[in-house]
This record gives sequence, structure tokens and C-alpha cells, in this order.
Amino acid sequence: MLYRLQRIFEWVIFIVLWVVLLTSSTPIYTSIYDRARAYTRSMEFDYISWTFNAAWIKFQQDSISSPHYIDRETRKQIVMEYLRVSNQIFQDEGKLNQMFADPSIKDKQAASANLRHELDNLYNQQSKLAPFAESILQEQVSSILAQQGLTAGGQPVPPVLYHMSPVPNALIVSPRDHIEQIANISLSPKMTVDQEAALENQVDQGLNVSSLVVPIGGIGSYPTMVMRTTDLSWLLETVSHEWTHNYLSLRPLGINYDTTPELRTMNETTASIVGKEIGSLVLKTYYPELANTSSPDLSLVSLPGSRPNPNDLPRPVFDFRKEMRLTRVTVDKLLSEGKIDQAETYMEQRRQVFWDHGYAIRKLNQAYFAFYGAYADVPGGAAGADPVGPAVRDLRAQSRSLADFVNTISWMTSFQQLQNTVAQPTSAQATP
Repeated sequence: MLYRLQRIFEWVIFIVLWVVLLTSSTPIYTSIYDRARAYTRSMEFDYISWTFNAAWIKFQQDSISSPHYIDRETRKQIVMEYLRVSNQIFQDEGKLNQMFADPSIKDKQAASANLRHELDNLYNQQSKLAPFAESILQEQVSSILAQQGLTAGGQPVPPVLYHMSPVPNALIVSPRDHIEQIANISLSPKMTVDQEAALENQVDQGLNVSSLVVPIGGIGSYPTMVMRTTDLSWLLETVSHEWTHNYLSLRPLGINYDTTPELRTMNETTASIVGKEIGSLVLKTYYPELANTSSPDLSLVSLPGSRPNPNDLPRPVFDFRKEMRLTRVTVDKLLSEGKIDQAETYMEQRRQVFWDHGYAIRKLNQAYFAFYGAYADVPGGAAGADPVGPAVRDLRAQSRSLADFVNTISWMTSFQQLQNTVAQPTSAQATP
């Protein structure tokens, strides 16, 4: 009976949060946003359909109540088998794509028959394992959130719900004369790179802005949307990160996400801090043998083919975050002086430097910094000299616990409040 009441409570919260997110996530319609959508309407992501489908999947998963009837070791085995099958799918999909791109293979259907049959079997295995694996990981994240005091009545509110699927990319738009995200439009994940580049060129030329299509690892819809991956550390961090956005959406900081660039950075940096701490604790608690495995930074995609020649003379190690911070600071200075063309020329020169050191950044522009600069949970990088990230990190360092940190910052509605709180450490110790 208690379990049934808990399930009913969770689904009431689900409905409330879904309504809140549906209304609060409605874009602020600016002239630039409206004009940019003239180029994107035919390729935008359908959130309504995805959310209804994901909610139905979560309802079906919830009905099996699997984590409550499976012992801890079996839960672990299910998750690891799900990741193993997913990894094999990624490998076979890569082989299939390569086969269909190979001009020497004439009858591609016949040549790929066995591989496609294997993929069908793997997809079937994955679909059977997914409900259990997702339910188990949700329960494990919830347990750690409860240990950290991020609960109401002993349960995380909202409940942790996520679904792994292909996620949309985002078209980010910034003015050319300064760095600011003025539009973020979700696009179909089926777009090719050449289609993305063509869209960017149309938007840039038509609106005289800087735009960039960026990959997204997760989205704070409800249930939250998480990119397909076989990296358990990254998966746990992302599930926790996106849950934090759901948590904040019920409080002033999240409600005011789009009000100012500073509040957006406060939101994203807070979610990144919580995601890393909770994800790390889940990994150490339930998968200790994987706890020392570092997750990749998806914004720093390595290009092995452009690595320095090993026969070259030794040279200093390239510090990506340090070099990117230097780039951002220089760009901000040039733009503040009205030197837009010089700033854009400089960014392309720097992009080539990153490329030469193994970082495949397709385009480095104002929109790149407007997007990646908001994730400032560690020093350096695309945030440059922006003071918001350091202030959020200072508040976390001053707080007695992760819960104190989250409960303090979640009620803020301006960067000034954060600055005032950090300036008075004792106030950062108390929850509202």
C-alpha cells in the first residue's frame, strides 16, 4: 500500500512538473528568434510527441517496479549487460554505415544481410533490457539524492525520470558585436553536418548574426532526455544534471532561466556541479570498479588524425581550457572595442590552432562561446573572465553540504544576490 501511494504521489508530481515545464520552457519570442525560425521550422524537433511517448514508456517501466524486486548484484549485471549490448550496437552501426559508403561494394543489401540481422537481434535485446536498466539507474540516483538531503518526505521531488534516445541538436544564435545567446532552437537529430552548415550560413547571412548548431547531451524535459551512450560515468552525471534542472524549474532560479545571461550561467553551472557530485557518488557506491574512469568532455572532441607527429621534438602539453579561456578573453576585448571583423578572423585562426592540437572544433564563433560559456563548473574554458561561474563555485565551497548549496542558490533571482551571498559566507551556510 505504501509503495502504491508513493507511485501515485510521483505521478501527480509528474503531471504538475510537466505542465510547469511546458509553460516555462516556451521561448521568449524576440524578433531574432522569430526570424531565425523562418529558416528552421521544417527541421525542428517535436517535443510534444517525444514527451508523450517517453511518459508512456516511463509509466510502463514504473508498473514493473523492477528495482524493488531485484537484488543489488543482479541490478548491476543488468546495467552492465545493457551497456555491453549498446556498445555492440554502436560498433555494428558504424560498420554498416561504412559498408554503405564503400563504393567497391556493389550489392550493399546482400553484403550487409548478416550484419543487419545481428543488429536486429541486438536492438531486440536492448529494448528488453532498457526498461530495467533505466529504472535501476533512476532508483540509484534517487537513493544518492536522498542521502544528500535533496528530498521532500524522503523522496526526490520531482522523481528521477529519464529516457535515453537520440536527442536534438540546438541552433544557437548570438549577436556579432557581443557574446550572448539570443536564440536556442532545437533541431531534428537526423540532420547531416552539411545541412547544419548550410542552415548556419543562411541564418548568418540573412540576419547578420553568429550561429552554430551544437550537439546536446541531455535536455531537462520531463522525463529528461539523455543521449545514447555506453559511458556509465557520463550517463549518471547527465541524468543527475538534468534532474537538477527539473528541481530548479520549481524554484525561482529555474523559472528565471532565460531572464538574463547571468541567470542562465547560474542554472547551468549549478546543474553541472550537482551532476558531477551525484554521478560520482552513484558510481562509487554501486559501480566502484568504474569510479576511476574519467568521462569525456563532449565539447572537446578529439581528432586522432591531427595529433602531433610522435617523431617531432618534445613540446609543452597543450592545455585546452587555458587556451580557450585566453581565446574568449581576447575575443571579448576585441568586440568591446568594436573590432568585429578582427575578432572573427582571430577566432578562425585560433580554431585552426585547436585543430592542429587534436580538437575538432568545426566552427569557433560568438555562438560557440554563448553556448559553452554558460557551463562554468570548472575554471577556464569558454567562459573566459565571466565572474558568474567563479561565484557559483565559491558558493558551493562555502556551503556545508550539496543540499545547502542547492537550496540557497535555487531561490535566487539575480546575479547580484549571488554576489552578496558569497560576500557574506555565513549566509551561505543557511538554507531558506
